[in-house]
Amino acid sequence: MRNYPDAVMLFAAGFGTRMRDLTANQPKPLIKIGNKALIDHTIDLIGDAQIPNIVANTHYLPDQIVSHLSGSPVRTILEDPEILETGGGLRNALTLLGNGPVFTANTDAIWKGPNPFKTLKSRWDPERMDALLLCVPAEKALGHSGAGDFILDQNGQLSRGPGVIYGGIQIIKTERLAEISERVFSLNKLWNLFHDANTLFGLSYDGQWCDVGTPEGIPLAETLLD
Repeated sequence: MRNYPDAVMLFAAGFGTRMRDLTANQPKPLIKIGNKALIDHTIDLIGDAQIPNIVANTHYLPDQIVSHLSGSPVRTILEDPEILETGGGLRNALTLLGNGPVFTANTDAIWKGPNPFKTLKSRWDPERMDALLLCVPAEKALGHSGAGDFILDQNGQLSRGPGVIYGGIQIIKTERLAEISERVFSLNKLWNLFHDANTLFGLSYDGQWCDVGTPEGIPLAETLLD
């Protein structure tokens, strides 16, 4: 089994309800930031990192996602009849992603600075880690409210609590997904298993990041574009 990721799971199935009217007739990954769909900004970063295998899940208005990605290197997988959330969605796509660790990436953020995929891969240690999450200090995050998601200690290990914000990109091992009985579940369940085993790690991002989860995030994200 390979120890280093050569596949990316793009989460593109959600309803995007916080975007209000903007997602009434289109899925959130197709909302444009600087004349480019949100999902394409992430795909460009993946291409720059030369990761060969890219899979996107679909559920809400799936034909639009499939049509948009036609001719690209991204393969799609439909979640039907129900949306499976991040954990269930990742497990559902394993036949396309292959064995070993994979990247997962949300498709509703803009990054400015070092390539997040390259950054994670350069620090991935499969002997110690079951997951490595790219996290953003609050002062480098735009469009995000709240106290943060994790506490990042001096050894790089994560625990729950106010502190850094999970930026939505990680490297994660997938073997323990088989231990979760539910069909629909969040990756938080897997992170909890890793935390208890002392194998949940994080990395602080040196650049800037914008959460594009609401309409107000769009003009903020555009300030990060070159």
